[in-house]
Amino acid sequence: MPFHRMHADRDETPNALEFVTAEDRPPHADRPWLFTNMVTTLDGATAVDGVSGEIGDDDDRAMFRALRASADVILVGSRTANVEGYRPPQRSPEVDRARTAAGRQMRPLVVVVSASLSIDPSIELFTDPTYRPMVFTVEDAPADRRRRLEEVAEVVAIGEAERVELPRALRHLASAGHRTVLSEGGPSLNGQLIADDLVDEWNLTIAPVLAAGDAARPAHGTASPDLRSLDLDRCWTGERAMFCRWVRSVS
Repeated sequence: MPFHRMHADRDETPNALEFVTAEDRPPHADRPWLFTNMVTTLDGATAVDGVSGEIGDDDDRAMFRALRASADVILVGSRTANVEGYRPPQRSPEVDRARTAAGRQMRPLVVVVSASLSIDPSIELFTDPTYRPMVFTVEDAPADRRRRLEEVAEVVAIGEAERVELPRALRHLASAGHRTVLSEGGPSLNGQLIADDLVDEWNLTIAPVLAAGDAARPAHGTASPDLRSLDLDRCWTGERAMFCRWVRSVS
């Protein structure tokens, strides 16, 4: 097939929030639609000095808000929640209108995944009295850490050994009526989602910077037994960065 060139004098896209929240994300019969949002440098780094915020720009933050507005649940690993200082999702009139139009609750539920419960309960995600997140862990998680987190979050044990069983976790979320789940990583969580063949949509922001260093890829961990085929659905350019969406192949 021929290549297609992207021209600098491209037409402008519609408002990102309106466009992205209108994209089709149909839930499965037994679990929600699972999509990701990751940002990398040109050389594949997902963080600079441990955090991703140094990589993105205003356009990336606009896409971040649009994808969050499309989610019933935000799934995140404990290390990412700790390092990035997670807090309850922020509201705005525009986001509230988009979520209302889609029949979503005003703020998505943030769910932290941690078998060891190595989560800092002092981060803002757990200290806001108006918001109660969820934590997925395992039956053998340290009892003292579980008791401490149960004071500020709903803690659900799904799995017995050293790993949360993500297929069961997604079914648990579906049983509560959640239709879409956004994974914000980190790379270990994304790697597990890929290995379990749970990724329906991959959103990647490519920032025009080089970082080198030893930052992880957007996903790593146990290798998937098969390559997962996704189809390119859209590719936008902002002021500097590129924003791409791939969806699970139907073939």
